[in-house]
Amino acid sequence: MQLEKQIAKRSKVHTIYKLKDGTKVPGVTTVLGVMNKPALMNWAWQLGTQGIDYKHYVDATARIGTLAHEMIQEYLGGPEWDRSAFTREEIDTAENAVLSFHEWERQTGHKMKTVAIEMPVVSEKYRYGGTVDWLGSIDASGGYWLVDFKTSKALYSEHEWQTSAYYKALLELGYKIKGVRLLRIGRFSDEGFDDHVLSKKQLESGWKVFLSALKLYQARYEYECGKKYGFKGAA
Repeated sequence: MQLEKQIAKRSKVHTIYKLKDGTKVPGVTTVLGVMNKPALMNWAWQLGTQGIDYKHYVDATARIGTLAHEMIQEYLGGPEWDRSAFTREEIDTAENAVLSFHEWERQTGHKMKTVAIEMPVVSEKYRYGGTVDWLGSIDASGGYWLVDFKTSKALYSEHEWQTSAYYKALLELGYKIKGVRLLRIGRFSDEGFDDHVLSKKQLESGWKVFLSALKLYQARYEYECGKKYGFKGAA
């Protein structure tokens, strides 16, 4: 029983997104899963040549990234992270990302005032959901900022596509968003941080990519349902 509890603590539950009528809809990262990622495939191959199981590596780094998110979110007013759910090594590694975040604060002088953390949003119009890392004000300048934290080694195009989808969902829900930023905080001591504020043009371009992926995802879903339950209509 104790082992089962520890496993449960170590397992992050995926949010289920639903429309107002109860219909389940895909999350942003699930939608973008239809996109081909040649760079990711090449990276996995390179790990394999070093004798590293990329799935195990991804799981391990994902846990550290999750912990780093939870640590920073607690600092910003979110819930306490579960100290018993992670190993000492994972905690020590995740603390590098926390230090990177504090270095970002120190260098930029930005002050964040939290409105929401880990906030689920659903687009009724486009039928998808997502979870916003952080929403609030920065430097008491008025208006909401959407901040998406990343613990990867670099920022990638997919991060802009994801954040553009969150941005569109928030606009649909009536939020007046002043700015959107990707804040990369490295998991390792030599990775530092990247602070990338997305322009309106980048957000619109990112949304077009996401919307294309969403249409493909929905078309594939309809096709797979048709295969499973039998296509109806003319042959």
